[in-house]
Amino acid sequence: MKGFKRLSAFLYLFTGIGAVAGGMAGILEPQSPMGIPIEVLEHSPFGSYLLPGIFLFAVIGLGNIFSFILSRRFEEVRGYLSGIMGVILCLWLIIQCLFMRDIAALHIIFFVIGVFQGLTGLRILLYNRQFPYYEVTFFFERWKDKRHMTKTP
Repeated sequence: MKGFKRLSAFLYLFTGIGAVAGGMAGILEPQSPMGIPIEVLEHSPFGSYLLPGIFLFAVIGLGNIFSFILSRRFEEVRGYLSGIMGVILCLWLIIQCLFMRDIAALHIIFFVIGVFQGLTGLRILLYNRQFPYYEVTFFFERWKDKRHMTKTP
């Protein structure tokens, strides 16, 4: 399990630092961040990279960095945070590719990272018996036991 915790921490930091850098580029140079032409956004609802840059910086970048900090302080949230951040990253990339009508190598790389992040979270939840399945089955097992106890002849 120690390997999954380290992988989770690495994915938080790698994704967070990369997203902070990319988001800052979109915020500081909203017309052409890192040389990406504004024409790429012609099929999107955005007139510049400012709003996508803010989302990338705040939600994906800072979200992953805060998730790293929180998961080190509160071990029980690591699986949930990893799963949530992985899903957010994958959804962000799908929406981005649909708006851009293009798929670049970095999209594929970070999509795979998002999938790994989500699966790592799921593995941690299953290992720690925190996945909602366990809560539901525990509830029904207790309910079933109480029913059998009350039916004494």
